[in-house]
Amino acid sequence: MRDLFLIGFLVSLLLAGFRRPFLFVCAYIYVDIVSPQRLSYYLLSSIPVSLIVFIAAFLGWAMNDDKSLAKPSPRQVVLILLLLLCGYTTLTADHPDAAMEKWDWVWKALVFSIFLPMTLFTRARIEGVLLFMLLCLSSIAVVGGAKTLAGGGGYGTLNLMVANNSGMYESSTISAFAICSIPLILYMAKYSTLVPPSIFARVYWYALAFACLLIPIGTQTRTGLLCIVLMALLELRAAKRRMLYLGIMVGIVAAGVPFLPKSYTERMDTIQGYQADASASTRLAVWKWTINYAGSHPFGGGFNAYIGNKLEIDMSYKTADGTVVKVVGYDQGRSFHNAYFEMLGEQGYPGLALFLIVHLVGIFRMEIVRRAYKKEEGPNAWVAPLAAALQHAHLIFMLGCSFVGIAFQPYIYFIIAVEIAFDRYVQTYVKKKVWNPFRRRRRDIEAAEAKAAIEAEAAAEAAAAESEPEPDPEPTRGFARAGEHRRTQPRWGTTSGK
Repeated sequence: MRDLFLIGFLVSLLLAGFRRPFLFVCAYIYVDIVSPQRLSYYLLSSIPVSLIVFIAAFLGWAMNDDKSLAKPSPRQVVLILLLLLCGYTTLTADHPDAAMEKWDWVWKALVFSIFLPMTLFTRARIEGVLLFMLLCLSSIAVVGGAKTLAGGGGYGTLNLMVANNSGMYESSTISAFAICSIPLILYMAKYSTLVPPSIFARVYWYALAFACLLIPIGTQTRTGLLCIVLMALLELRAAKRRMLYLGIMVGIVAAGVPFLPKSYTERMDTIQGYQADASASTRLAVWKWTINYAGSHPFGGGFNAYIGNKLEIDMSYKTADGTVVKVVGYDQGRSFHNAYFEMLGEQGYPGLALFLIVHLVGIFRMEIVRRAYKKEEGPNAWVAPLAAALQHAHLIFMLGCSFVGIAFQPYIYFIIAVEIAFDRYVQTYVKKKVWNPFRRRRRDIEAAEAKAAIEAEAAAEAAAAESEPEPDPEPTRGFARAGEHRRTQPRWGTTSGK
């Protein structure tokens, strides 16, 4: 029954795409986030669904869409360079088979993030992609939130519709992305044009935000707790009534803490120290190994280069009476558990630099747009809130990826693509321009416009002079008649105004 439902929904979406090709783009987002081929038992699992929908999205744009905005932006150029670097490191990887396995889905994530902004040239399309992203996320978050309320949570044990703990269904990954999506959910609840704000729409959006908050509790991930704290601080900056906001937050924490499971509070207590925690000590050992590895491999070792690590883990701790207990563990092949070290170990220093450029420039551009439109009212009142929501989502990801290796997860590249398209839309269609170092200075534009206006005015005057008929010759008059003529004419010119 599950297979039939998944196939029916996907086929319906693809059939609708033949009438509206942009729906192929939305279909790829659905396939990439929800992964119906992983949920299917028999039928979809044997078909390369992702590749088929990817090709359909590109062909639909190539045959039917507007190509006027196909010129790549600076960040798209950086993404192209990152794609080429990943291809090179895959060919020269220390572990070719493992690198090729990751390359099979990474190249699609990067290519689609480069391609997606070219299709988003209206507000409806920008919000349409956000809507599909959030609805796809809700299919995971609502299930996880419901199971958490029913008491089925636990670290690595919360069943999110699939048996394997990988991709968007991995505990720390879904925790980070669920929390970073809450600012986008709050924007859609207030400003969406595709789903106009109503009591039913807002109830759903707020319920989805609550479900996203439950995900870190159900998965019992420390990453999710840190993301919640950062989200609360960022939303405080955007709140108009900050004291009311603080009061509500304090009330929620005071009412919710007593109902948290004991296993969750015990796991969160390990944030205070890392020496006795095997997970934290292992991560520190992996990061230390990565730094040493990058020293001898400045261009990285390709995807999944961590397979070759051999670790000596210091888990020494101090007892209550002050005695230091020396504990040393050994391990190998442990993953990076950090997106920055993931980039450093797999793509080297050039890859880490490109990764930081893509993300930091996006955060900076959204701040520029937010400040330019923060007091805007009327038809452009939605610009600053969307810029703030995208920026907050990006900042939460930057914190969350410090504790989980999600440098190439497609979800964040969808957000990057929306940022690029939204920035371009604001500069192109919204009247009020924002600062852009790649655009000519305003005074240069004004000087060029003034020069063109003067030249046009001179050309118009010349054309008018050429078309004006020659005046009749002045008739010869005698002296008497001339005097009479002077007396009968007005003092300042002729009656005809000539």
